[in-house]
Amino acid sequence: MKKKLPLKYAIGLLAVLAVALPIVVSFACGGEVMPEIGTELYHPLAYGDRPTVNDLVAMGRKIFFDPSLSASGKQSCASCHDPAHAYGAPNGSAVQVGGPGMNRFGFRDTPSLTYLHSPVPFTEHFFESEPSSINGDDEGPTGGRTWDGRVDTGHDQALMPLLDPNEMANRDPHEILQRLVKTGYAAEFKALVSAPGENVFDDANASIGWMTVALEAFESSPADFHSFTSKYDAYLRDQVELTPAEKRGLDLFNDMKKGNCASCHTSSHKNPASHLPIFTDFGFVALAVPRNASLPANQDANFHDLGLCGPLRTDMKTRPEYCGLFRTPSLRNVALKKSFFHNGAMHSLRDVVEFYATRDTNPAKWYGRDHAGKPLKYNDLPEAYWANINDDAPFKPQINGKPRLTAREIDDIVAFLGTLSDGYTAYVPPPAASGPAMAQVVPLVPAGGTTLH
Repeated sequence: MKKKLPLKYAIGLLAVLAVALPIVVSFACGGEVMPEIGTELYHPLAYGDRPTVNDLVAMGRKIFFDPSLSASGKQSCASCHDPAHAYGAPNGSAVQVGGPGMNRFGFRDTPSLTYLHSPVPFTEHFFESEPSSINGDDEGPTGGRTWDGRVDTGHDQALMPLLDPNEMANRDPHEILQRLVKTGYAAEFKALVSAPGENVFDDANASIGWMTVALEAFESSPADFHSFTSKYDAYLRDQVELTPAEKRGLDLFNDMKKGNCASCHTSSHKNPASHLPIFTDFGFVALAVPRNASLPANQDANFHDLGLCGPLRTDMKTRPEYCGLFRTPSLRNVALKKSFFHNGAMHSLRDVVEFYATRDTNPAKWYGRDHAGKPLKYNDLPEAYWANINDDAPFKPQINGKPRLTAREIDDIVAFLGTLSDGYTAYVPPPAASGPAMAQVVPLVPAGGTTLH
C-alpha cells in the first residue's frame, strides 16, 4: 500500500514545484509536450501517493472562499482579497473590518495576492549582479511577504489572517480545526491528506498545516493569480499597440530623471529574451506616506507603523535605519485598487503619482500646515527616522525647484498603469469573407493558451 505524503514533505514539494515550473514553461514555449510535474509519469512514486497539486489547488479554493472558518462566521479570505479586485480589497476602505463581532480594525491596507508567486526569502542584504558590475550592489532589505516581509512562504502567510484577532480571529489551531471538521468539504479534505489508516483530524497541527499548504497551492495557481493577460503583456507579445498617452507614460515610467518608477517597480523592454515583468523588486523603501487620520490606531498620536522595525515585525525593532521602510508591491492590477500604500491613505491612483512628484515641492498639499501656516512634512514618521526617507527622482525636485513631472505627464503615467490590469481584451478585425462582417472581442493570451512565465 502506498503512503500518503507527510506534511513536511508536502511543504517541500511546493518548493520543488517553484523551481521546476520554469522548466515546464521552457518546454512548453519550445513546443514540446512535457508531463505535468508531480505526476507518477514524471516522478514515479518519488514522494509516494500524495495529493496532486491540482487536488490541493481545488481544496485551497474551497477553503479560501469559506467564511465558516472565521470566528464571526462571516469572513473568508475572499472577504478581504476579492477576486474582482485582483484579490485585493473589495472597497475603498483603508482597512477591512474583522474580528469575532466584525467590529475590529487593523492598521494596514489589504494588499493584492496576485503576482506573489516568486518572492525571494527575506534578507537584509540582497545582491543582484548586473552587466556593469562584477559582484553586484547590495540592494539592502529585500524579499518576504506582507508589508514588512516577516514571513517567507505562502503557507505561513495563509495562517496569519486565520489567527489575527482583527481578521478571522481564531484563538489557536485547535479552534480552526473545530471549524474545519464542520465544513461541507471536511470528508474530502480528510480523504485527500490522511495517511492510510489514519485520520488527519486527530492532529490539529497537521490538519492546519495541510490547510495552509492547500491555500498556498491555490494562491500559486497561474490562471487565478498570475495570468499575465494585461494589455501591457499583449504589447510585449506584439499583439497590440499602446495608445500615445500609454506609450508616453511607459517612457516616463522608465526614465530615471522623470518618473524613475522602474527603479523599484522593475519593467522590461520589448526584448524576446526578457521574461514578463512583475513590477516589483521586492525591496523596501521609506516613502513618508501621509498619516491616515481615519485609522482607529492613529487616534493615538504616539502610535506609528514603522514597517520593518515594528510593531508587527519584532526582530528588527532595534534597527532604526529600517524604520519607515515597507515592501514595494507589484503594480500589476494597481488600477483595480481603491486604496493605496500600507495605510490606505490615498484613494486615487492619480493622487499617488502626484504625491511622488510633489511630496517635496508642495508638502502642504499632503501633510497640511501648522498653526502658523508653515507646511508640515512627513507627519507619519518620527523625525528621528527622516534620514531613511527616499529622495531619489521623482521625489527630488529639478534644479529650478519644480516637480519632475507635469500634470500631463502624471496623467500619462496613470494611463500606462491602466495597461497592467489582467483580463485585457482587444478589437480583432474579422477575417475577410463573404456576407456581413462581425467584429470579435477576444482575450489576448500567449500562443497555445499558456499563461506561465
